Amino acid sequence: MRLGVLDVGSNTVHLLVVDAHRGGHPSPMSSTKAVLRLAEEIDEEGRITKSGADALTSTVEDFSRIAKASGCEQVMAFATSAVRDATNTDEVLKQVKDASGLTVDVLEGVDEARLTSLAVRRWYGWSAGRILTFDIGGGSLEMTSGVDEEPDVALSLPLGAGRLTRDWLPGDPPSKRHVSVLRDWLDAELREPAKELSAAGKVELSVGSSKTFRSLARLTGAAPSGAGPRVRRTLTVSGLRQLIAFISRMTAADRAGLEGVSADRAAQIVGGALVAEAAMRATGVDTLEICPWALREGVILRRLDAEPAGAMVSAG
Repeated sequence: MRLGVLDVGSNTVHLLVVDAHRGGHPSPMSSTKAVLRLAEEIDEEGRITKSGADALTSTVEDFSRIAKASGCEQVMAFATSAVRDATNTDEVLKQVKDASGLTVDVLEGVDEARLTSLAVRRWYGWSAGRILTFDIGGGSLEMTSGVDEEPDVALSLPLGAGRLTRDWLPGDPPSKRHVSVLRDWLDAELREPAKELSAAGKVELSVGSSKTFRSLARLTGAAPSGAGPRVRRTLTVSGLRQLIAFISRMTAADRAGLEGVSADRAAQIVGGALVAEAAMRATGVDTLEICPWALREGVILRRLDAEPAGAMVSAG
């Protein structure tokens, strides 16, 4: 069965096409992205602007056609932080559905955390014990702790890399003072969430998922994506601190020239590194394993678990 997952994020819209069946390992067939930066298309009233809504509508239309041409039997479309936080979410998503025929579901932050945790658990298996998972998006930071597929603690905080960059790191490059102030603020914001995670039980494995963590690991020496998903990749807090000292002095244009940093994420990689460092510091984690699966894979796995493959119908 061929499935499409359409992820409307704060920075990009991403269509992942996979071949999958219940109980099997989803195999990616194609990946298509468009950089919309929806989080920057929010007006003073918290509404997604007309230009932002029109760009989203056009992109979903295009991606829906790609999914159909790719033979997808179903397209699962969802939106995260930028659309979730907008004051005109329903209006924008109605425009999208009227034009494309696709219903885009809004994922709550806690559900985003749970689905990411499911993907991580399936990747590492039951023998990993209690897993502490971090996932950094453009608008939010998700953290979970658990020994089962449903985590004991699932948290979503408005500490995404793009949001922090816009709110706390003016200048290109940001000043040392702004970096220092953000570090202190993040420590304060993560103190109580870290206590909640710690109270859930002793952690056997700490994991970072999402593109931000993969980029940070690559910048600190992990294998490139071309080496394949099963190569072990890690991120250490000491390596992260050295990286921050280096990239925080660079302009976004210079960062975009680094291997592992895409041009659309170069501006916010410092913010992402700072929240990653703060989350590791708050929870006492020295080393993170980098998981190749994250939210999109969690959405696929949950849907396959919920419905026998033969019962799936075409969306839209």
